[in-house]
Amino acid sequence: MTAVTDDLPLAADFPKADNEDWRKLVDGVLKGAPFEKLVGKTYDGLKIDPLYPRARDVAPVAGRAAAAPWQIVQRIDHPDAALANAQALTDLENGASGLSLVFAGGNGSHGFGLEPTADAVAKVLKDIHLDAGIGIELQVGPQSRMAAIHVAEYVKSNGLDPAACNIRFGLDPLAAGAVWGHSPYTWDEIAPAVTGAIKGLAALGFKGPFASTDGRVIHDAGGSEAQELAFVLACGIAYLRAIEAAGIPLEQAQDMVYARLAADADQFLTMAKFRALRLLWARIEAACGLTPKPLFIAADTAWRMLTQRDPYVNMLRATMATFAAGLAGANAITVLPHTLALGLPDPFARRVARNTQLLLLEESNLAKVSDPAAGAGGIEALTSELCNATWALFQELEKAGGIFASLQQGLIQGKVAATRKAREANIAKRRDVLTGASEFPNLHESEASVLSATPIVLPPYGEQKFKFDALAPMRLAEPFEALRDKSDAALKSRGARPKVFLANLGTAADFTARATFAKSFFEAGGIEAVDSAGFADAAALAAAFKASGAELACLCSSDKVYADRAKPSAKALQQAGAKHIYLAGRPAEAEAALRSAGVAGFVFAGGDALAALQDAYRRMEQA
Repeated sequence: MTAVTDDLPLAADFPKADNEDWRKLVDGVLKGAPFEKLVGKTYDGLKIDPLYPRARDVAPVAGRAAAAPWQIVQRIDHPDAALANAQALTDLENGASGLSLVFAGGNGSHGFGLEPTADAVAKVLKDIHLDAGIGIELQVGPQSRMAAIHVAEYVKSNGLDPAACNIRFGLDPLAAGAVWGHSPYTWDEIAPAVTGAIKGLAALGFKGPFASTDGRVIHDAGGSEAQELAFVLACGIAYLRAIEAAGIPLEQAQDMVYARLAADADQFLTMAKFRALRLLWARIEAACGLTPKPLFIAADTAWRMLTQRDPYVNMLRATMATFAAGLAGANAITVLPHTLALGLPDPFARRVARNTQLLLLEESNLAKVSDPAAGAGGIEALTSELCNATWALFQELEKAGGIFASLQQGLIQGKVAATRKAREANIAKRRDVLTGASEFPNLHESEASVLSATPIVLPPYGEQKFKFDALAPMRLAEPFEALRDKSDAALKSRGARPKVFLANLGTAADFTARATFAKSFFEAGGIEAVDSAGFADAAALAAAFKASGAELACLCSSDKVYADRAKPSAKALQQAGAKHIYLAGRPAEAEAALRSAGVAGFVFAGGDALAALQDAYRRMEQA
């Protein structure tokens, strides 16, 4: 069969272009700069080229059934079981096809969650027809592990057929231990407890899957795609071995394990990650002598990408993450509501989370084509490279004795910590942009609404007998949000935020670009930028600074204007009482002269914005 794109009559009269022709055009634009400037890199060190040819002789990656939609899953995490039940019924009546019951102490609870008691489970599930095709996913932790048993008992006590209920039980002590950083038992003691629960649930007639292997643990902690996938593989193989050792044939064990991955706003890497997991798991199944079956993959939009500031941008991030996970074949997707980092989401936030998926499925028809990325050169290349990087790390974890031994040795934690450090450095320098937090902040944004709820407090779980470094969850925006909190506190206590005066020199054409940059730079840290007209006279500039009430000043203009006016302007600002004077732009060879005139800092793209902003607060606090 000939692809549609192989025969384009409309293009027949144009000369055929090849990669060399494209390179010549690019070289003209680069003007001597190296071509490598256009080559990106992932946190796993994988290269991302600017252009890829079409991938030939590739097959779609087997995932969901053809044209089958993914499950639209909604979080149910309100600590009040009756209110949680009302939320669940509303979600199901308005388009959700699945529910994620998040219990307190679970990996994805993020401070809230259901009470893990039989009474709470019965209240949450009241009037929900569990045997009507609804997907139910449990998120439990060590303290809430009995919730899985309570759900099973509820099904039986209500006369429902367990085999007709689509329940993923979410048993995952390995992920819980990784997040907590300790375990009261060795893996040799944990494994029989997990497999005992699995055998008990299977004997009752539940079809599973029962054990989850949760890559969100790595993603939430700042890890890379390969690290997340290797963790998933290592946990998955540990559960398969334990289930087989408990006397269950591998052919049955194959259906008892499923995976969870985080989907973030990087569309291509997210798609490559989901596709790579399917290929890697199929390789493991084949190595076990099994006929590969598509692994069930549940996706959560990423916790670490959520921001407290300008939370409405989280809707856009979640849309892109859902788009990527859906196209890459996720079986179920949970969208974290855009206000989750602020507190318990209200009905509006929950409705937006639900409708994000409904629109993509019902209006954009994303599920109609199986693996639409098949043959796309860039995504195929990323998928393949990610498979190779993941497999190498997975083998390293296996050589160390498996995932529990790797956690005890700090092997996976050390790799995640290094990636997190690199990620945090790029966030600080605003190379990785967080719109609304590190870039394009809005100091006058209205406060988003969240529900008032008291979290469930659970007793400590067991003795901390086996301790190791915890893979603690984080959000990328937290350092900038901490500065914004300081600004809010100043506004509340003093009636005004800290201010920086934008000392614009020359005409608007001279200063607008750098003034715009400086405003975004300082307001990302909660320091309000006071704009000004362009000044030619240093005395007028000093008078305007005094009138602004600002403690800091930042010179903004072109390099040409700086050459004539930066030094006298800096001296005038210094004499007017400016505690610290910045200049927007790189100083180059003029740095010494500018510093002698009073310029004490420089703000520019690629500089450490977070360190500069933290230093600005220290200077204002010391004065």
